Amino acid sequence: MKLAIAGTGYVGLVTAVCMAEKGHYVTCVDINREIINTLNQGRSPIFEKDLEALMLKNKDRIVYTTDYKKAYKDAEIIFIGVGTPEKKDGSANLSYVYSVVDQIAETVENNCVVVVKSTVPIGTNDKVEKRLNENKKNNVKIDVVSNPEFLAQGTAVKDTLCASRIVIGSESKHAEERMLKVYENFDAPIVTTNRRSAEMVKYASNDFLALKISYINEIANLCEEVGANIDDVVKGMGYDPRIGDKFLKPGIGYGGSCFPKDTKALHWLSNFHDHELKTVKAAIEVNEQQKLRLIKKSRKYYDSFEGLTVAVLGLTFKPGTDDLREAPSLVNVPIFLEDGAKVKAWDPVGVPNFKKFYPTEIQYCQTIDETITDADICFIFTEWDEIKSYNVEKFEKLMKNSIVLDGRNCLENNNIPIIGIGKNENN
Repeated sequence: MKLAIAGTGYVGLVTAVCMAEKGHYVTCVDINREIINTLNQGRSPIFEKDLEALMLKNKDRIVYTTDYKKAYKDAEIIFIGVGTPEKKDGSANLSYVYSVVDQIAETVENNCVVVVKSTVPIGTNDKVEKRLNENKKNNVKIDVVSNPEFLAQGTAVKDTLCASRIVIGSESKHAEERMLKVYENFDAPIVTTNRRSAEMVKYASNDFLALKISYINEIANLCEEVGANIDDVVKGMGYDPRIGDKFLKPGIGYGGSCFPKDTKALHWLSNFHDHELKTVKAAIEVNEQQKLRLIKKSRKYYDSFEGLTVAVLGLTFKPGTDDLREAPSLVNVPIFLEDGAKVKAWDPVGVPNFKKFYPTEIQYCQTIDETITDADICFIFTEWDEIKSYNVEKFEKLMKNSIVLDGRNCLENNNIPIIGIGKNENN
């Protein structure tokens, strides 16, 4: 089928490449000419495993362009995969979505299906359809479908090609059939429902996972106070199939482009309808506090970071991505600097993005060894494999004081004080 996809971020670009892999012909649209030039050179503007390899493999089925008029005018299916960042009040900013909607209304010349893949508040698809029909320039039929994504950064290609489920929300049997045609080569369970239910599936899924993370973080914090071992607690819980062991690892909070904004957006929407989701509100509050957990634990060793050399291992919000959105490093590093610390940092892919915030204020290192040498204290914010496999004896050998605060519980506690979440020197 002939598809057009608006947006070249994690949702849009991954969707485009995976659709091409399944045999569709795809035109990928973005207003940023620099990004399109990068894509036309065969390079991905985002760090994502297997993405560039699939771009090369399917280059004959993908076109990258800034010319939305040409892309949309005769497309059978148009996916909207642009960002919906949070506003200051926590609600979703839909300006990018509506900008694409207006371009589609202005341009389409044939009957088509417009698919909202971006994460949007419940009821947005209805507004998109109304806006399209009020502003379309040609006498065409445009159906609108909600088709939320369930990909995770770092595994986005796999999550799309081998999806856990495909959700199609439609008010039209014709549109539903067209979407089933799009996904006929995907081996995944398909849930067909109405648009508002599909929109809610996305928010309910993401917010549930955020709840699970915040819950285990609170349990971990309590374990420290009562002398329980969080690793054993998680192991004992995870064997219960009703609970499972996924998203049950304690740490210094969730980040990224989804959980923070989606919890806030659903919380805002519930308040707008005079229905507070107390559990979601609690998850947000716990997560914000959790990002400072290592700072609080460090006060046992130093009252202030003034004059200290602080080593930071991991800058991105999770391994497998260069994304810094809502990363704990962005909360903690400013505190180190404000206190007067010398900060040395290492990350295998996140440094270029971090330099946009701190181009000269901190020292960026090429290796873990270089980062921790002569450091007074070390903070681990991302569980990269290089950190997990690191020889912990080097902390004692290379650091001035071998104090390591492990915000992802990715190192084993040996003979040096590696302090994790839900742990202390005694467990």
